Amino acid sequence: MFVDERIVTLFKRNAHHTLTYWSVFFSFGLCIAFLGPTILDLQCQTNSTLSQITWVFFAQQFCLLIGSSIGGIFKRTALAALFVSALIISVIFAIIPACNNVLVLAIAMAVSGFAMGIIDTIANIQLVTIYQKDSAVFLQALHFFIGFGALVSPLIADPFLSETGCGNHTGNGTEIIHHFRNMLRNSPIAEHNITHSHLSHEGGEEESSVHYAFWIMALINLPVPIAVLFLMYREQLIPCCPSGTPRLLDKDELAMENQQGAEGHGSIFSCCQNDNLRGLPVSFFMIHILGGLVLFMTDGIVGAYAGFVYTYAVASPISLPHKTAGYLASIFWAAITAGRLLSIPLSYRFQPVRLLMVNLAGAIVTVLMLLIFYTSSVFLFVGTCLCGLFLSSIFPCMLAYTEDILDYQGCATSVLVTSAGMGEMVMQVLVGSIIQSKGSYSFLLCGMIVGCLGFILFIGLLLFHRMHRNYLTGTAAARILIHC
Repeated sequence: MFVDERIVTLFKRNAHHTLTYWSVFFSFGLCIAFLGPTILDLQCQTNSTLSQITWVFFAQQFCLLIGSSIGGIFKRTALAALFVSALIISVIFAIIPACNNVLVLAIAMAVSGFAMGIIDTIANIQLVTIYQKDSAVFLQALHFFIGFGALVSPLIADPFLSETGCGNHTGNGTEIIHHFRNMLRNSPIAEHNITHSHLSHEGGEEESSVHYAFWIMALINLPVPIAVLFLMYREQLIPCCPSGTPRLLDKDELAMENQQGAEGHGSIFSCCQNDNLRGLPVSFFMIHILGGLVLFMTDGIVGAYAGFVYTYAVASPISLPHKTAGYLASIFWAAITAGRLLSIPLSYRFQPVRLLMVNLAGAIVTVLMLLIFYTSSVFLFVGTCLCGLFLSSIFPCMLAYTEDILDYQGCATSVLVTSAGMGEMVMQVLVGSIIQSKGSYSFLLCGMIVGCLGFILFIGLLLFHRMHRNYLTGTAAARILIHC
């Protein structure tokens, strides 16, 4: 068989839990991608300026980072936290059309961001806890559902986007909005709509129907909290509704054994206060730090590339038409989604460390080729696709690799999730500032520098892995001698 029978058996034993965690990551992707194509309609709805509406994005990303940092504290009530978080996302989708003030909208997005952060951390921790050394395959599938949700969300919103805008912004403001739509995980058709808005907003206002898109997304997401609630019922975690069937985990002895070895997982703050950290070698801490820094760099590249490839493409020397450049962000996210799907069988065949080496090297070589052929519009599309493919599976591979190094006793999941979110947020601001001061060509140069730094940090991680392995070998040998 293409897949080991043991992996299939393991999945069957934990299928209900695994499918539920995959579904909540679909909610994550659905929520993270809808703001981009709807930004103009939301600006009109709240009657706000560009500088005001951008705080909505900051509120969501900042609270996502907070949620990721503290999500590990809910590990003992993981299903309840996932249920509340997924339900919050549906509620936020439903009430967004009623947010006629930018402050109210920012608060709603902050709440959704916090829920997304909790989902991000808990789902990763739970899959690592259940599958441990076999988690790489299932983590790849988990992160595929983010990309799937991120692709579905703009497609739902697109038919309801306003064609003419609302006339409460200047032409220059519309051009900047035009960039934001393409920057924030948009669909190519949304770019077409915003272009027409710029050309014809003086001719009159059009009543927006984007609220239908939010209500549709709320309904699409609603089965997710229901699925989590059903799993809670099967697990007898709802006091008022006892289930007549045995708990799923009672029947899954292997999963129960795995969970006993994962007591180290928690939030970053609880990890720092863990008394068990005393006496641990430097290599233990450096693996956490270097693994987090690698993802800070690589997820930073993902955020910056998705954010500014449109800006780079429409500027000299490539100077692509706006509509054509609008396809680049969609191609990039489609490539990430396809790459995560492709990585599912690859994770079964190859160790995570080998996939990490190939993906990091491939991303650097691709950006280098983009720098060499910086005048070629054709290679920009090819390079965008390759970048998405190589960057797609770095996060789940790094998560599986570091947790395996630490024998699932550390806090790698919380550290890596938080570092990745911080990198995506910081790098977009940093690269955007450099592009504004130095020009669009610095976009690829920044990607090259950050990619090389990430690769150097990864080499350092490999060295500390060897040191940590030698430490564990020496400790085991000393224990044998003591017993003898």
